[in-house]
Amino acid sequence: MTKSYKFAIIGYPLSHSLSKVIHEAALKSCNLEGVYDILPTEPENLIHRIKRLKVEGYDGFNVTIPHKVPITLFLSRFDSNADLIGSVNTVKITPEKELEGSNTDIYGFVKAIPEDVISNIRNNQAVVLGTGGAARAICAGLVSLGVSKITFYSRNVIDSHAHVEVLRQKFPKVKIELKSYTLMDTLSGSKILVNTTPVGMKNFSEGVSPVSFEMVKTLDNDAFVYDIVYNPHKTALIKQAIDANKRYVGGLDMLVYQAEKAFEIWTGQTPDTAAMKIAALESLA
Repeated sequence: MTKSYKFAIIGYPLSHSLSKVIHEAALKSCNLEGVYDILPTEPENLIHRIKRLKVEGYDGFNVTIPHKVPITLFLSRFDSNADLIGSVNTVKITPEKELEGSNTDIYGFVKAIPEDVISNIRNNQAVVLGTGGAARAICAGLVSLGVSKITFYSRNVIDSHAHVEVLRQKFPKVKIELKSYTLMDTLSGSKILVNTTPVGMKNFSEGVSPVSFEMVKTLDNDAFVYDIVYNPHKTALIKQAIDANKRYVGGLDMLVYQAEKAFEIWTGQTPDTAAMKIAALESLA
């Protein structure tokens, strides 16, 4: 009997999610049967949702805002990346109904960066906007690429201090700073700017950039702009990068590559990432 896979994504809100079309394209590319469900899950319903996922026969699920850190409390095992940063975006449900957590965001983030850009940011400075769960994965990715300094900008430095202190302890060889947006006067000297906030996301603050165009223009000529927001495909920040003649990548590439790795964890097969990206682009059109 042919196996039919059952996957899902949990988070809140999920109206912007492209995970269903991407993973169903992955299933099709590998000639596998299965479904992928969108399951909006508010924080107070997380425990109930996890119980239902086990009972209803799911093979695995993705985790997004605001559950990437809380989900770790329910896991039996972690991969090295999830253990390193304490944030999980992919969970496999074993036949024994145990939950195994992974973080594929780090893989997706790094794979979307061109090789020559990686060479350029090595031993140089990076700027990261935001200090939430996604910022942990981005920090780990940047450290793996050999950056020497990461400056985090936050709208609430007091609340962000503990998050950044954890990263300092995890990555003691990299200089990590935390600054308020109000103190941002230039981005000169940084070779990569990464937005990890939801600013610019569809149905959230679409059309808004987390930084001013004047600030984007202060980036070095060879600096790279990376917005992990994937819906819309070209965010306000990406449009600023284009207008400022900076190289860039949007969040869709990261989304597809992290999904590729999640799919491999769940099924043991490698999907066609080109087909996954085409499906996502068609959904965005």
